[in-house]
Amino acid sequence: MKLLVTRKLTDAVEKKVAAEFDATFRNGAAPMTEEEAHQALMDYDALLVTLGDRVTAKALSGDIRAKIVSNFGVGYNHIDAAAAKARGIVVTNTPGAVTDATADIALTLILMSARRAGAGERFVRSGAWTGWTPTQFLGQHVTGKTVGIIGLGRIGEAIARRCHFGFGMPVLFHNRSPKDPGFPARQVPLEDLLAGSDFVVVAVPATPQTHHLIGAAEFARMQPHAHFVNIARGDIVDEAALIDALQRGVIAGAGLDVFEREPFVPEALRQLENVTMLPHLGTAALEVRDAMGFMAVDNLIAFRDGKVPPNAV
Repeated sequence: MKLLVTRKLTDAVEKKVAAEFDATFRNGAAPMTEEEAHQALMDYDALLVTLGDRVTAKALSGDIRAKIVSNFGVGYNHIDAAAAKARGIVVTNTPGAVTDATADIALTLILMSARRAGAGERFVRSGAWTGWTPTQFLGQHVTGKTVGIIGLGRIGEAIARRCHFGFGMPVLFHNRSPKDPGFPARQVPLEDLLAGSDFVVVAVPATPQTHHLIGAAEFARMQPHAHFVNIARGDIVDEAALIDALQRGVIAGAGLDVFEREPFVPEALRQLENVTMLPHLGTAALEVRDAMGFMAVDNLIAFRDGKVPPNAV
């Protein structure tokens, strides 16, 4: 099976790919454009793609050869899964492998935003720090505060567990279906979660239904001292509304690992001192990226061998 790997993967994963397939390693720094994706789908039996590769309905049109698109990552909003299904193309992803690492980043951002860690780190690097004072860089306490989690899937539940067991935080959550996580947590409507939380964390997948799920009206419902954290996908949030809410003090701060038009980050957002920004580090640990890669390859191997891939979407 002729396979295209669109981005540089870890050495261990690339070694396994090379052993199993007739593989071409694109190793592009930038994701595939729609036109590049279309050409790849015509030239290869299988694609191993990742965030940003534009496997759109247009890319999937016409006379294409590929029969499977294996996504490196749990989120696959860059792939038109419905169009792929209509063409008889299998799409797979890598759930589970990313759960703990992404939840860890959510807690990192909660703590950094609440305790003003980013601003403090910049202050030390600038050489302006002259020593400890009782009122310097006062932030907010995290332990015992209420966290509201939008989306209680694998990642949302892992975040909730860390907050509840690690920081003694009451947990509110909003989910499209009823769920019992097995520890104290209260399922509430979205508006009640926003109004009742000291920290709001977005952990839903990016779909047409969740596009701009959080906008001006939602930020207006939050408490002025509350912090907003997004570790899901950038376009779930109306970024312009978030910037406005931060500028006007509608909310106290934000921690972001994702952005609406990655890698573009608006200057107005970059200039704000009350926002902590990371370059999409959610799964950026070697062990995690290895696990994701092996899972993506296992999906391809299963398909090649005539079996149902374990993580078809």
